[in-house]
Amino acid sequence: MCYNYRMRKKKSFKFPWRTLISVATLFLVGYVVYQNWDGFLETFHNLNRANIFVLVLLLPEQLFMYYACGQIFFSYLEKKFRKDFGRKEKLKISTELNFVNRAVPAGGIGGLAYLTYRLHRFDISAGQASFLYIFRYAVTTVVNYLQALIAILILFAMGSIPSGAEWIIWVSLLMNAGVFIGLGLIVFVASSKKRIDFFSLIVMKVTDFVAKIITFGKKHHLIEHKKMNEYFLSIHECVVVVKKDKKSLLSPTMWGVIYSLCEVGAYWIVAVSLGRPEIFPMILVGEAIGSVFDGIVPYGPYELGMAGVMGILLGGTETAMATALIVTVMTRALSLILTIATGYLPYQKAIKGRDA
Repeated sequence: MCYNYRMRKKKSFKFPWRTLISVATLFLVGYVVYQNWDGFLETFHNLNRANIFVLVLLLPEQLFMYYACGQIFFSYLEKKFRKDFGRKEKLKISTELNFVNRAVPAGGIGGLAYLTYRLHRFDISAGQASFLYIFRYAVTTVVNYLQALIAILILFAMGSIPSGAEWIIWVSLLMNAGVFIGLGLIVFVASSKKRIDFFSLIVMKVTDFVAKIITFGKKHHLIEHKKMNEYFLSIHECVVVVKKDKKSLLSPTMWGVIYSLCEVGAYWIVAVSLGRPEIFPMILVGEAIGSVFDGIVPYGPYELGMAGVMGILLGGTETAMATALIVTVMTRALSLILTIATGYLPYQKAIKGRDA
């Protein structure tokens, strides 16, 4: 009896990280809902002012936007790596990624981490996923910048820019120009193995320094040096391959254009439902500023800035600011409801390993 007891295998403890992430996500979603509760109430209050038949167009428009965002990644992977995801799988991953980016206040880090996790089963490395995520951000920023330029030309031609509001135009142009410079630096560093190795060395030294501080010298490495080298080398290889075959980015770029148009389209649908279709150029300029932060900060903070830009371009009056705020708040609230409704359950299934 004693022998059998000793020979019995001890059950190894397995940390329930999937359950922990699942519970943490639920709390984060609850926090986001709580933070936007006033917006939900205001949206419900303003529904009687909106044309419901126009407003329902937001549902298919948003679903198509999720799909377009996913296609930025999948169209490249299917062509370059001969991967077959299937439409249903692509839509599921797209809705999950949209949920993480918009309903979980984790900024671009959460979206990148989740994309890496979901694509891992298809043998896509973390570096390749990072490259695609940066590319998606670059495409949408460039497209929104071009849209803003067109909108600015329209506003100038119509004489619709209020006196004293010209600074908004320059801020929009300068912010996006800064992003272009940043993206150019990323391509410059990633396109050379010598430069990417040097950058990897700097990152390793910084993370090692942080590890020593937060662990009081007990741990010298926050991330394994070998894995970090592999990660940055993978990004470098992606950039080199793309520079040799620029046509491989044609389809992802087209999907990026469609995705950006859908982002703007959501605000315009709400504006049209409220009887204000003429504010479309103001939405384009506001979205151009908002796109700078898209995928970097948690979804939502730039909406207030976007509303401010729209309000100033509409004249800066109390009525103009109220109109801009109603459009942005309603779009934000309705998009958030659709995001949670379509993405929460697929995300939970994927995290628990039932669909990944």
